[in-house]
Amino acid sequence: MQATAPYLKSKRNLSGKISCHDCTNTKCLVKNNLSSLEVSGFINNKSEIFCKKGQQFIIEGAPVNGLFFILQGKVKVFRTGINGKEQIVRFAKNGEIIGHRGFGTEEYYSIGAIALEDTSLCYFSKDSLQSALRENSDFTYAMMLFYANELNRSESKVKSLSQMTVRERVVDTLLYINRKFGSVNGFLDLPLSRKEYADYAGTSEEQVIRVFSALKKEELIAAKGKKIGVQDVELLKKEISEHNYFLDS
Repeated sequence: MQATAPYLKSKRNLSGKISCHDCTNTKCLVKNNLSSLEVSGFINNKSEIFCKKGQQFIIEGAPVNGLFFILQGKVKVFRTGINGKEQIVRFAKNGEIIGHRGFGTEEYYSIGAIALEDTSLCYFSKDSLQSALRENSDFTYAMMLFYANELNRSESKVKSLSQMTVRERVVDTLLYINRKFGSVNGFLDLPLSRKEYADYAGTSEEQVIRVFSALKKEELIAAKGKKIGVQDVELLKKEISEHNYFLDS
């Protein structure tokens, strides 16, 4: 597997894999349950996958065969909506799980996933995960809490979005990306097209362009090509404070 950074090259063990002990993704569910999982040998069953920027590694409707954990990189998770329109469910980064909504009772992935930059993934097969959940109560409990939190965030997001104007949904999207990925040189560390902003905010590309233009005139954001910079986070927060902007992170 090709590495994406010097860190990955330096931390490989003799098998060519990144050791879970050396992984710095402190929010990873596997990393946080390492002491109990290594007893069963679960962590020895992982595979590593390298995806180039733009490569799709989960196809919507394909049979579920396991879960992916982002070792390093950024990912877009999406599903097909009405009339074939793409709806972006979320963006994910280091340590996060991809494909968990299809794991369990469903036989097919309900989402697709594409690497937004060169991305390294840890992969555990469905059979391996099911064995670990049966044998390890601590891991099962941690997974249950993870799903409960995911459900709460999802329900809160649906409720908030249904009550937001187009401008508020676009502002919410900007704040979400700013919280999750931060900024580099004054611009959000996740360059997206106007269409991708629209597909996450649940609006049209034209509406996003209009809102961005208004926000730029108000000096709340800066724009340079695909790059967007949030210039006044606090004022943007105030615009959607009644919708609890902090629920989705």
